[in-house]
Amino acid sequence: MSRVCIVLPSATYRARDYVDAARGLDLDLTVVSEEPQLLLEGDDFLKVDCAEPEAAADQIARLHARAPISAVLAADDQGVLIASLAARAIGLPHNPPEAVAATKNKVMLRRALRESVRQPIYQVLERGDDADDVASDVGYPVVMKPLSLSGSRGVIRADDAKEARAAERRIRRILLRTDGNPNDPLLVERYVPGIEVAVEGVLVKGELTVLAVLDKPDPLVGPFFEETIYTAPSRLHPEMLDEIATTVQTAVTALGLKVGPVHAELRLDGAAVVLIEIAARPIGGLCGRALRFGLLRSSLETVLLRTATGRPTRGLRRQDPGVGVMMIPIKNRGILRQVSGQQSALRVPWITSVDISIPRGSFVEPLPEGDRYLGFIFAAAPHPSDAEEALREAHRRLTIEIEPASTSSD
Repeated sequence: MSRVCIVLPSATYRARDYVDAARGLDLDLTVVSEEPQLLLEGDDFLKVDCAEPEAAADQIARLHARAPISAVLAADDQGVLIASLAARAIGLPHNPPEAVAATKNKVMLRRALRESVRQPIYQVLERGDDADDVASDVGYPVVMKPLSLSGSRGVIRADDAKEARAAERRIRRILLRTDGNPNDPLLVERYVPGIEVAVEGVLVKGELTVLAVLDKPDPLVGPFFEETIYTAPSRLHPEMLDEIATTVQTAVTALGLKVGPVHAELRLDGAAVVLIEIAARPIGGLCGRALRFGLLRSSLETVLLRTATGRPTRGLRRQDPGVGVMMIPIKNRGILRQVSGQQSALRVPWITSVDISIPRGSFVEPLPEGDRYLGFIFAAAPHPSDAEEALREAHRRLTIEIEPASTSSD
């Protein structure tokens, strides 16, 4: 029986999905994390410090010596470098660590892809630089970002000098709260108008298979960039979908990525496809549950594990004519007291599941400071537009009670 290692952060939503996928494929699974997430014993759990990738990779390599491992995967950005280093040490197919590092640092990514794909115009804002000077050189409106945070955390649009300076101060406070370095450089990009899509794919020997292109029907115009709804299949023209796939393939080739999941975010500025982000990991949160593949309706995690262990994936095309997921947004900062109306939401035609992932009594806050959603609503319908409308109606039926907390003023 093959053994796979999945590097999962302690706060992940996804441990159960990977465990279920591994059991369905008759794989031994080792969860690699900072704290146990399941009732696992022996080699089924390996405690590591995710902040020390080299040491964590060495621990995985030592595990391999007594319990051979056939693949190492990462569920999110925190684990991708660990997985790369561990697979290299063991002698398994892997992404080069320098390629993975570039996907985790927004400036490194921009520089690595400078000659290969269309990207936003950008400059680096160093501590002590005037934010307006840098933003003016880039050209307003701009989007300001920390280099290493993900999920739109700390990402703020600025339309003028006052907003640019306020955005810099706010982002540096966010970095301080997340144990980052508030003196780190920031990325300042020219805002790219147009619709945004996400691409979910998998690499084998450097060749990209697009598993899904997901539309984002809610406009992402700022000042913050909270994602809400994904639907698939994309309603874009096939020629545009081909251009999107070509752009992502060109990007992963330029970076040197070879194996495993790929998640990319792109904007369509007229006919131009502009790469915003690319990561060597799958889609975040529970969003992957919206996707099912093949006649057996295999999960995304199953497809990734099949690919990682060299099993055939032919015929694993995405199923369902229209699917969608809504990441339930957090509207204000405070204590979550109650979410009611789930049963009413489940009665909406085409809604398949409503999952509230944050316990009552938890402190919650929206982007750009927040890093979680209240939960996820899923739909499967005859057409993606039906799934989209079902998600909106289900969300309208929820009553979310958050006891407000004071907010700091800029």
